[in-house]
Amino acid sequence: MSTRALLFVCMGNICRSPTAEGVFRKLAADRGVAHRFEVDSAGTHDYHVGAAPDSRAIAAARRRGVDLSALCARQVTKQDFTRFDLVLVMDDHNYERLASECPPPHRGKIRLFMEYAPQTGRRAVPDPYYGGVNAFEEVLDLVEQAAEGLLDELLKD
Repeated sequence: MSTRALLFVCMGNICRSPTAEGVFRKLAADRGVAHRFEVDSAGTHDYHVGAAPDSRAIAAARRRGVDLSALCARQVTKQDFTRFDLVLVMDDHNYERLASECPPPHRGKIRLFMEYAPQTGRRAVPDPYYGGVNAFEEVLDLVEQAAEGLLDELLKD
């Protein structure tokens, strides 16, 4: 069975995408299928390259048993479009940016992450950066639902 490579993407790679990476990793491990996935996260912008995730994201994830402390922000590279099977984007703005940079043969790999949680009625995971604790909790609620839907979909293959 082949490994699937997944890249989660937001703007700065310190809030939403590392949260999604951590949640998906934990979910796959809890289901005993972590060995089937290569998981990473990145940002469309270089604002925080080399930085740890936002301390509020780390704390919120920790409360749910997800450890983000070892993650480090990076920017999406051209090689990511060939390396990853799916590029899962947190919102339309970042989707459009990636679609404009992606070589045409790989554009089908780019998906809005919330497509995997249609029951939420949401297209995007909102950026919690300027919000309080509740904003980070909302991100986790949405990310957990989308991660469940994504993993269920990938395990059908």
